[in-house]
Amino acid sequence: MLDAADLPDDVAALKAMLVAARLSEADKVVQIARKDERIERLEKLVAAFKQAAFGRKSEKIDPDQFDLALEDLETAMAAIHAEDEADVPAGNRITKPRALNRGSLPTHLPRIEEVIEPESLVCICGGCLHRIGENVSERLDVVPAQFRVIVTRRPKYGCRACTDGVVQAPAPAWLIQAGLPTEATVAHVLVSKYADHLPLYRQAQIMSRQGVDLDRSTLADWVGRAAFELRPVFDALIADLKRSTKLFMDETCAPVLDPGSRKTKTGYFWALARDDRPWNGGAPPGVAFTYAPGRGGLHAERILQGFSGILQVDGYAGYNRLITPDRVGPDIRLAYCWAHARRRLVDIARNGAAPIAEDGIKRIGELYRIESELRGLDPQARLDGRQERSALLIADMQAWLVHHRARVAIKSPLGEALAYIAKYWDGLRLFLSDGRIEIDNNSVERTIRPIALNRKNSLFAGHDAGAENWATISSLVETCKLNAVDPLAYLTATLTAIVNGHKQSQIESLLPWNCLSR
Repeated sequence: MLDAADLPDDVAALKAMLVAARLSEADKVVQIARKDERIERLEKLVAAFKQAAFGRKSEKIDPDQFDLALEDLETAMAAIHAEDEADVPAGNRITKPRALNRGSLPTHLPRIEEVIEPESLVCICGGCLHRIGENVSERLDVVPAQFRVIVTRRPKYGCRACTDGVVQAPAPAWLIQAGLPTEATVAHVLVSKYADHLPLYRQAQIMSRQGVDLDRSTLADWVGRAAFELRPVFDALIADLKRSTKLFMDETCAPVLDPGSRKTKTGYFWALARDDRPWNGGAPPGVAFTYAPGRGGLHAERILQGFSGILQVDGYAGYNRLITPDRVGPDIRLAYCWAHARRRLVDIARNGAAPIAEDGIKRIGELYRIESELRGLDPQARLDGRQERSALLIADMQAWLVHHRARVAIKSPLGEALAYIAKYWDGLRLFLSDGRIEIDNNSVERTIRPIALNRKNSLFAGHDAGAENWATISSLVETCKLNAVDPLAYLTATLTAIVNGHKQSQIESLLPWNCLSR
């Protein structure tokens, strides 16, 4: 507040002060308006990105790209909010609850308590103050990863009575003989590369900040040796999966460096997955990736050698090799994916008015609504629900399909989409005959996404053998995730058990879902 004594007596000076005050207030109004406008614009952008990522037209959206964009937008919004709060004097700030998912602090984390006492416990009246309550707040703190050195001493003992009585404890078994890392350090490198998608050269940069100077090739040597030791566990994993009678399969490209041409060639990771959780099956979930130099159906046949049962796949023609009449081997039935069928119709509806495609999307959506209500029930209950509710919709959709195929040009986008559904119709309706079958192939597509993210960060594998190591370790890491097992703890314990001579006949006890029982 201004005191009257501080005001000038000159009228012109008073007018100048008044004009300056009004201009200052106007500037503040303009600044606030601009700030609100920026916040509103950013909020609209966030809403638009979320709609694009999670709305109806999400089939061709890369979630990782949108996550990066959302991070930048939300960071910008937080900076504007902080700027807005900084303009308000500390005593006048009003704390407003914001709609943020702050998460919760787990009870197992150690608590480091600090008590902040008043400067004095003497009341203004001269009496002593006593505690009547307290306010408690918790904040998440972090201690950065710290490297340490394990020093192992093996004393030698000699006999004073003779010259032959020298005793020394045997050297412990190490994964990297005469090397620097413990098994926990190697496991950390594996998890950073295959779970957190940090290439080895970036890990070397992180280590150098703590004074640990290691060449990238040294880390690569650790990874290769670990992959070799873990190979029997991977073989046990894929063998366990193939003993199931219901699996998923999918493939994704894997660029691999071709040293002779100085270019990359295209290999493929084939994912074989088991996920019985939607129908409360007893087998633990798991996924095994196998690298192959091509995408031909012969690779799928080789990987599935010995498997018999239902294989849920997309519409890739290479899988037809598994069901040819002259094929020699156990019987395999192919269940196809409604998400792929729907995706073709969505592509058509996205480009303009398409009432037939939109009607097809609506019909498939009704099947998904029923499936969401049946998820988690036992196979028989799921089968009964499908027979009662979904079978009628499928029969009606078959008539709808025949009706529109006769009236739509075969070579048109809609004609091709309808032909795709008709081609795989028997496999698409197979879920009506078995409560274990899912309506789509999304389970295995989710497990294969980390491979794509790692591929983006690494650009390509350096060699076919490198891609095989990639597949081996990624299989164990992703299976850990499916079973809520910490990959770092698992790989540390497993590598330690292997170097200490774990019996080959008991290798199945090293599978990720058995980690907690060790």
